[in-house]
Amino acid sequence: MAAAHSIHSAELERHAFNGWLVLGLLMLWFVAAVAVIVSTGAAANEDAISPLAVGLRIWAAILMIGLGVFACFGFFTLEPNEARVLILFGAYKGTVRSSGFHWVNPLYSRSRGVVPGSAPMAQRVKLGPLSVTDGTRRQTLPTKLSLRAHNFNSPTLKVNDKRGNPVEIAAVVVWRVDDTAQAVFDVEDYESYVQVQSESAIRSIASLYAYDHGEEHEATLRSGGDEVARELQKELQVRLKKAGVVVEEARLTHLAYAPEIAPAMLRRQQAEAVIAAREKIVLGAVSMVEMALSELARKDVVKLDEERKAAMVSNLLVVLCGTEEAAPVINTGTLYS
Repeated sequence: MAAAHSIHSAELERHAFNGWLVLGLLMLWFVAAVAVIVSTGAAANEDAISPLAVGLRIWAAILMIGLGVFACFGFFTLEPNEARVLILFGAYKGTVRSSGFHWVNPLYSRSRGVVPGSAPMAQRVKLGPLSVTDGTRRQTLPTKLSLRAHNFNSPTLKVNDKRGNPVEIAAVVVWRVDDTAQAVFDVEDYESYVQVQSESAIRSIASLYAYDHGEEHEATLRSGGDEVARELQKELQVRLKKAGVVVEEARLTHLAYAPEIAPAMLRRQQAEAVIAAREKIVLGAVSMVEMALSELARKDVVKLDEERKAAMVSNLLVVLCGTEEAAPVINTGTLYS
């Protein structure tokens, strides 16, 4: 048996009727219906028409008023960066993107179903001193969509980095709807889809990088901010393309070791910082001692044998590498006494 393949939707832009023009025509329509009723009443008083004609004209006027009221349900407004998907009896007819006051066929749906898996929302209805709970309301999905940029702040997630260390990570994703047909028809609820796929992409990216101290020229979560952000954006775009969503930006907002290993990692970082500082101090001290010996020899200030050089080197290294200020000791004797 062949597997079923999903059909990818494509947006079809439509232009609705000008709402102000249709409103003017409807006002004339209602005036015409009232005029029919008034003229029919005047003619009936003068016995100018038969009772059958009077009944037919009255019913025609009532039908005109009913059609006019029904047509009023086709008005809607769109703000800038908003769109409405036109659905007629389950068939997609297009998307209106232009802002303003519009009119379309009143039979176009104003909702596109119920949020899948949503539980009924209880509502208490007061009936005098009594109240009952109406559990039939569910969260419906409107056909009007926002095309503005949205921010999704992910919760703090606990994941394992490339080296298996548990870390806490969170990110902010800036996204917007680009294809309304895909957002409405190719996924159940595009907002929930963005949230779930964003968290999945964050976990996937975090497992590809080490928290810090990667291999040579290797980006890490801590130091490779721009590269990690670009990779996260690419990963999100691949996942959210199916929903007609464009990812404008994605960036990490929180990064830390998990609480269970944070103290140990902090001690390691402190030890590495101390070692790096000591290494720099020793290198500087050795260069200063070498310079001092070379200057003494060049200017012939004092002639030192190997033992005296060793003693001077030892004293200078103690002074330069020590963490506390050196206390001078005056030697009144000689080095050999």
